[in-house]
Amino acid sequence: MLRNQFTLTVPDSNARRLTTGWLLLGLAALVVGGLYTVLIVLSRTPYFREVVPWVDFFHTALVVHVNLTVLVWFLAFAGVLWSYTRSKRCLGCGWSALALCCIGTLIIVISPFTGESHPLMNNYVPVLQNRVFFTGLIVFGAGFCLQVLRGCVTAFDNDNQTSGEAALRFGLFVAMVASLFAITALALSWLGIDAGFTGLAYYDRLFWGSGHIVQFSHTQLMLVAWLWLATESGARLRISPRVALFLFVLGLQPVLAAPVIYIVFDVSSGDHLFWFIQLMKYGGAIAAVPLGAAVMLAMIEKWRPAPGFAAERNALLFSLLLFGVGGGIGFLISGSTVTVPAHYHGSIVGVTIAFMGVTYLLLPQLGFRKVESRTARWQPAVYGTGQLMHIVGLAWSGGYDVARKSTGAERGIEQIAGMGLMGFGGLISIVGGVMFLVLVYLAMKPLPIGTQKTDASP
Repeated sequence: MLRNQFTLTVPDSNARRLTTGWLLLGLAALVVGGLYTVLIVLSRTPYFREVVPWVDFFHTALVVHVNLTVLVWFLAFAGVLWSYTRSKRCLGCGWSALALCCIGTLIIVISPFTGESHPLMNNYVPVLQNRVFFTGLIVFGAGFCLQVLRGCVTAFDNDNQTSGEAALRFGLFVAMVASLFAITALALSWLGIDAGFTGLAYYDRLFWGSGHIVQFSHTQLMLVAWLWLATESGARLRISPRVALFLFVLGLQPVLAAPVIYIVFDVSSGDHLFWFIQLMKYGGAIAAVPLGAAVMLAMIEKWRPAPGFAAERNALLFSLLLFGVGGGIGFLISGSTVTVPAHYHGSIVGVTIAFMGVTYLLLPQLGFRKVESRTARWQPAVYGTGQLMHIVGLAWSGGYDVARKSTGAERGIEQIAGMGLMGFGGLISIVGGVMFLVLVYLAMKPLPIGTQKTDASP
């Protein structure tokens, strides 16, 4: 193996089982989140909405959907990447973290059925004002904290790594550090919010700092995925592991500036909110742009992927595209219009497609079948194209001052066209998301007795 190849060694069987557990949690969150999408549609359907026993069931279901498909999915996949290690230390801690996250997720799922929820659509972690929901959120958070601590302890336990592998593992460690900062920020916000804040204003400020910081963790994990997917799909990157390591350190710098915001500005102040926006706006791409450019150049030089890795290459391509478009739209934000969700949908989906590509990459390494059908090759394109149409439609409408979270009762033809493009793209992306889940299910479906492969040694 060349020392500048960015890849991770297949771990031992214990680590593979733990990695599989986190992957199943993330996939389950996407499946149940999709079922809640059906409930969201039904909640606005005549007759059905009249028999639903909850007030504002639409927003209740939407809160759970967002938490499952964004919060749980992203943090569970962080658990996938952090568990993918040969370390035999703290395995019990890793399984305990997974168990807590699974229990917390289950409680969140059932929380709408335990009484009135009074949903709040605050930023980052929308909430149900329901004791059961908060119990689930706290249990899940405890599991994630335990996983981060376990990851920090075992981050550099492996020996005999190539330089490329060491760079990727350092990138995973940097993401853990960012997550630690996010956890600390959440605690500082909880302690520092003025007593006069309640409801939506309270939860916006509670999750504002940590929500912004954890995005840097997601971005670092995405950068690891880009390098890994590029290498495995046959691209030869011209950057050295040392340069990649430097870029991971560079990407952490905005996170290191976050404590200054907490020291200088009161959590309840507008300046606190403003400077975190600036931190994300100007720091989010500080490492992604040069590393993404290097990956794209390597792909252009060898456009045809390695045999059997077309799905991974297409996922990489659309991840680069969506993250870049989403980041660019961020500089067009002016006021509270739908340009804001256009920006963060692009960035979030860029991370999601990268995780989809890593899922395809990991399945055979975890003992499942490889996904390499024609449908698999098309899936990232379908999902990515739909999401691209979705965010372009939002940005288009935002240019005509369509406000966020508005009913849009009075819109001109331009706004209607933009929102129509957004809706059509959303439908296409749903098809792409379903394709991903079906492909992964078929790959993980147990083989008939007598055809199972024996467990290969790492």
